[in-house]
Amino acid sequence: MNYAKNLLDFIQKSPSCFHAIENIKNQLMEKGFTELYEKEDWPLEAGKKYFVRRNNSAIISFLVPEDFNGFLITASHSDSPTFKIKENPELKSEGIISLNVEKYGGMLIAPWFDRPLSIAGRIVLSSKDKENCLCIQEKLINFDRDLLMIPNLAIHMNRDANSGHEFDVQQEIRPIISSEEKFSFLELIAKEAGVKKEEILSYDLYLYNRDKGTFWGKDKEFISSPKLDDLECAYTVLQGFIDATEDSNKEIFQKNKKALVYSVFDNEEVGSQSRQGAASTFLKDTLKRINEIFGRSEKDYLKALANSFLVSADNAHAVHPNYASKADPNNKPQVNAGPVIKFNAAQKYTSDALSSAIFKKVCNKAKLPYQIFTNNSNLAGGSTLGNISESQVSILSVDIGLAQWAMHSPNESGGAKDVELMIKAISEYYKNDIEIQ
Repeated sequence: MNYAKNLLDFIQKSPSCFHAIENIKNQLMEKGFTELYEKEDWPLEAGKKYFVRRNNSAIISFLVPEDFNGFLITASHSDSPTFKIKENPELKSEGIISLNVEKYGGMLIAPWFDRPLSIAGRIVLSSKDKENCLCIQEKLINFDRDLLMIPNLAIHMNRDANSGHEFDVQQEIRPIISSEEKFSFLELIAKEAGVKKEEILSYDLYLYNRDKGTFWGKDKEFISSPKLDDLECAYTVLQGFIDATEDSNKEIFQKNKKALVYSVFDNEEVGSQSRQGAASTFLKDTLKRINEIFGRSEKDYLKALANSFLVSADNAHAVHPNYASKADPNNKPQVNAGPVIKFNAAQKYTSDALSSAIFKKVCNKAKLPYQIFTNNSNLAGGSTLGNISESQVSILSVDIGLAQWAMHSPNESGGAKDVELMIKAISEYYKNDIEIQ
């Protein structure tokens, strides 16, 4: 229960992708990792722990042995489906002020109605300019209080509400925030951030569900929380990475000669096509810098990639007892039954016979259960990080996740026991070399 409780606490403190990466950064620094910056030189030393951020919404952390011959990598993502607040967002109607928002990612819209919402993200401020230099700075912001709501239309005015309804996002998804006639959104966020309204140049701000993560079920065997997809994987993989990089594992680490890499990307929910997404050069740039700094050639880099492995960790669909026909007849992941290996013939997932066999051996060695997910053949599935990151760094990869219900809802559900199982699986993965004979 402690593993799951710590996960729920982490998600509670991570209302936006920027806050999630900030919390990951803080955990790494507590464990002795040093921050690097892409625009500066990296004074890397073998056996020391580092991390680098991009856009403050993606992060890569690594530990490199004295003489490495490959990389053991994990990837997850920091973003979740939500609504992004537009510039000049105030909308006035019938004496009520609402905010103008747009969809971020593909989500279940109906559950966003009739629940307290708040706002979090980052604001960008004007800073004191230097000679011939324009200076700006970022600041995280989280209102952390019940601030908005999207009320439903009463059933009396929409008798067909329970017969299916296609939402007009522009018209119907307008979170109500105020009845003040002269309401100013910029003034509101300036006051919350403790800055002057004139200092704010722009912002990346999102709505988030105020419901706190909780345990439920007869024996509290289930959890519900916002953002299980994919902060559950980002968090559990982080804990496995931290465990594997403890000083007590130094001997194993040096013997295996593999650089250990933990990565979290942004914008997976909208296709990963950004400079901080899995389709960006962030991972490739980082691995190439590591290779070069340790005096290795381009040929050495390509050889290392051929001797590397990637675990793409993004949650999977659990079989739903009320909709069992939507699942594959045989491959039906259950909550609380361990990590899920995901397959797709159209390569939406990268798992194949080779890569899945390796992850099965990881679980077997750690005496952990694992499961298989394939789509019902009549349904198209979603994509994830593995096949997207492969466009930049081509290495053997497996797609995994933890089984959950209500994916892309503002409140998702899963198994409390799975949190510990994933942490142990990832820790075991990082502690072993991989050889294909």
